[in-house]
Amino acid sequence: MRVQVALIGTAMAVCITTISWCQNSVSQPVRFALPTGTQRYGEMANPGSAPIYATNYDILPTPERSSSVSRLLMDFAQDQKQIWTSPARIRFSDLTWLVPLGGLTAGLLVTDREYSASLSQNPSTIKNYKNLSNVGLAALVGAGAGMYLGSFPMHNDHWRETGFLSGEAVLNSLVATEVLKYSFGRQRPYQGSGAGSFFSGGTSFPSEHAAASWAVAGVIAHEYPGILPQLLAYGAASVVSYSRIHARQHFPSDVLVGSVMGYFIAQGIYNRRHDPELGGRHWAGPWEPKEDNGRSLANMGSPHVPLDSWVYPALQRLEALGYVNTAYVGLRPWTRLECARLVEEAGENMRVEGLEDRVAEGIYQALSAEFLPEAERRGGVANLGVSLDSIYTRMTGISGPPLTDGYHFGQTIINDYGRPYGEGFNNVTGMSAHAEAGPWSFYVRSEYQHASAIPAYPFATQQEIANADATTPVSNATGTVDRLHIIDASVALTVNNVQLSFGKQSLWLGPGRSMSLLLSNNADSIMMMNIESVSPFKIPLLSQLLGPLRAQYFLGQLGGTQFELNGSTLLGPGSINPQPVLSGVKANFKPTPNFEFGMGITAQFRGPGLPFTWSNFLRTFYIHNQTGPTSNNANPGKRISSADFTYRVPRIRNWLSIYADTLVVDELSPIGSTRATVNPGFYMPQLPKLPRMELRAEGFNEPLTSEFAPGFVYYGARRYHSGYTNEGNLMGSWIGRAAHGGQGWLTYSFSPRTKLEAGYRHQEVSKAFIGGGRAVDYSLQGEALVNRALSVAGWFQYEQWNFPMLAATGKSNITASLQVTFYPHWRTH
Repeated sequence: MRVQVALIGTAMAVCITTISWCQNSVSQPVRFALPTGTQRYGEMANPGSAPIYATNYDILPTPERSSSVSRLLMDFAQDQKQIWTSPARIRFSDLTWLVPLGGLTAGLLVTDREYSASLSQNPSTIKNYKNLSNVGLAALVGAGAGMYLGSFPMHNDHWRETGFLSGEAVLNSLVATEVLKYSFGRQRPYQGSGAGSFFSGGTSFPSEHAAASWAVAGVIAHEYPGILPQLLAYGAASVVSYSRIHARQHFPSDVLVGSVMGYFIAQGIYNRRHDPELGGRHWAGPWEPKEDNGRSLANMGSPHVPLDSWVYPALQRLEALGYVNTAYVGLRPWTRLECARLVEEAGENMRVEGLEDRVAEGIYQALSAEFLPEAERRGGVANLGVSLDSIYTRMTGISGPPLTDGYHFGQTIINDYGRPYGEGFNNVTGMSAHAEAGPWSFYVRSEYQHASAIPAYPFATQQEIANADATTPVSNATGTVDRLHIIDASVALTVNNVQLSFGKQSLWLGPGRSMSLLLSNNADSIMMMNIESVSPFKIPLLSQLLGPLRAQYFLGQLGGTQFELNGSTLLGPGSINPQPVLSGVKANFKPTPNFEFGMGITAQFRGPGLPFTWSNFLRTFYIHNQTGPTSNNANPGKRISSADFTYRVPRIRNWLSIYADTLVVDELSPIGSTRATVNPGFYMPQLPKLPRMELRAEGFNEPLTSEFAPGFVYYGARRYHSGYTNEGNLMGSWIGRAAHGGQGWLTYSFSPRTKLEAGYRHQEVSKAFIGGGRAVDYSLQGEALVNRALSVAGWFQYEQWNFPMLAATGKSNITASLQVTFYPHWRTH
């Protein structure tokens, strides 16, 4: 881990050093004393006429200046000085694009070794790619040199400038990359162990081929901004970069950093020395202000509201009452700006209907206060600010043996981000904060966690578990936990209502409250890339039939996998390297305001013998049946498909909503399947004569079949024998495998933030699965908003369980929890 952190820091330093030079070189051009006879741009031929400056660049490449050797040397020295002293001129606003670029570089550094190892090692293939990269670079450099030499007999000043600036950009990029290459000493993919070790005498990081090719391409593409010249220039540079990776001369991160360096070094030189009168176009940088100043709603960044926030029950109640018609409950979390939009919609519908609904009005007022900053931004205020959202501590005591293994038996505490707990005292103390900067948004939630130790199962129980999982016995014992842990942390970019986010994130891909079969927050958050439409949008023709769409795709790195089948060889116990990844897509439509339906799929793949390649990645989506033994060819991964719907019954004054979540393994869809798991439910946001009372209930049924002995075990797997888990916890439903049961809640609201709720939870596991068993929970919980900045929440649960493989007789436990949350409302705008 220390090595990875060092490499990530190195990569970000390289990016900051190079790119911030370009930013500074544009905003603060280097000024020189011009040689005698050199004109400034716009200076009239008439003596005494006033000079006209069209740009803030003072130096132009006139023939007199270009032929001066001393001037060329001075320019080169000044360029190099700007490159190496640029970190001192970094501004806070530069972080809005430097941080994501550094994050991408860090991600490539982590995956470099595996990606390079998956490429062809055929000598002939490697030689062909190497030749292609050399030819491509020679063609680009030759084009620049040819234009410079040809400009003299053709008397073409534009050609001369293009060739001259191309050579200047290439020279500066090569010097910078060579210094870094020998400083970092990274081994090439074919050297050493293939891990790309730094400071080991190599010359891999960054790629000089990529830097030089993108330097030439950038100059040509801006001197001649037509579509064809840009395609040829950038296409050639892309071919060079791609070939250097597949020739196993460089890792992807080497090529990325080299390309960025060449591109931005060329930009700085072009913007300082290009003569606009010769043609070409302005080369804008990411630091330059945009016309909308970040006030375009479609391009405003906004962080997600955490899944356990009070906001979701409040908005869902308004939706069930009929005041919100465009909320997609099958896809969560929602961004803060999207929540603000839904609150505005509720307010408009309340005014139109003119109903006196004190409960709904109170919820609306509470949500309006929560999302006031977002409402102001929707009204035109700049999207720029930092907020400390909450500081909290939760103390939990468990008396009696709890259930801590949902993958095999059950869980006493569910849907809690996989936080550890044990008999005795447990505590979490943390904070959350978020920030926005134009199209960028940031969110972090981190906490200290303490949990009591968990004793090991008896060896006989470990053996039964191994038999059920087709693994070997392994102890489940854990020591006392005392750690700092990140719950969620992400950076996101929003463009045209599409958000691209990176970081540790949690998703809830279903309409239910008790569980989401496809993905939930029952397990630890996943380090992922997530692409989503933050607001519903219409697809031409299709939306006329199915309604507006919300969709998202994610790709994440799992952890905690201990067993995996590689062909016929069982690997484990122990941490499998590399760990599998989880890919998923979910799409929900709303044909009418009262009806929403969606479909989703996740694919668990990658591991020893199954590299992350485009071929394996794509096969996880279209191969849904295994036709042979577990092998790389027959089984590219673990596939789970889901379908769900929500229907708001319109003729009962919107007092009833029904919904269902379904799931199936290795089939295209649960619709029409005879072996689908079903999670139906209903929700009444108000009871007759009791407008402050809510009732919700959900069931769960998993059919048994002889296909997967014993029983139909959905969250088990043929290849990944640690199952559908992340860090040991189920990522979908807490109810586990070969089970049925349900959960219900009766809630009374004194105010939108002060409630009292009684709950019941039941789980029955088939005797065919590790001896079966049952668990029943009775709970009472409440929350009170003491004042605007302080809330207190309590939870009491009595649990009875009987799993013969865990204990000969039935057991019980009592869980009591108290949480105090401080909302500082510390914001800067």
